[in-house]
Amino acid sequence: MSGALVLLIEDELPIRRFLRAGLAEEGYRLTEAENAAQGLKLAAQQPPDVVILDLGLPDMDGHETLRQLREWYRGPIVILSARDQEQEKIAALDHGADDYLVKPFSTGELLARLRVALRHAAHAGAEKDSPAFAIGGLAVDFAARRVVVEDREVHLTPLEYKLLATLIRYAGKVLTHRTLLKEVWGPLHVHETHYLRVFMASLRRKIEADPSAPRYLLTEPGVGYRLAGE
Repeated sequence: MSGALVLLIEDELPIRRFLRAGLAEEGYRLTEAENAAQGLKLAAQQPPDVVILDLGLPDMDGHETLRQLREWYRGPIVILSARDQEQEKIAALDHGADDYLVKPFSTGELLARLRVALRHAAHAGAEKDSPAFAIGGLAVDFAARRVVVEDREVHLTPLEYKLLATLIRYAGKVLTHRTLLKEVWGPLHVHETHYLRVFMASLRRKIEADPSAPRYLLTEPGVGYRLAGE
């Protein structure tokens, strides 16, 4: 989304310079902060279209910065971090991040994730606001609860449909196992990860041409799942 305002909260100057050049080349506008306090102030003064947030800030833990942002900011937040442990990713996503990139990363990957995050923000609530959703050969008519793959109608169980609809509602965004279990099965089942594995495997068999190499229902290893944003 060329022209979008990006707030970069990152204490490492070489990374800010690297991203400054790559984002400007793609037409993004950029504001920069080198610590959490400055970033929170800039976000409040001029709310950005998307925030890129480093977790390793000098004055405040990135998770606390994320929590404070999410008290009022509803736009997408993409995490950058050298912390590649699964629990760090899960915690950030559960606290409201839309995506998580581990350093080092490529400019191309970051730009792709930004495009997905901005598209998701622009089309948030697709199931509520639009009667249909389509990506590639997958189409869903929410009014009729009808799912079509490559012009072939697919019959889903109620829970399979609810799982797919939840992924569509957050298309392009990584959803943790806990979030999906809470949304689809309810808060009493947030630890029943075997439910999710079984139903995701069943959904892939019905939707994907090759369930072992899915095109739509993507896995974020150890973290959760997302519906492809492209």
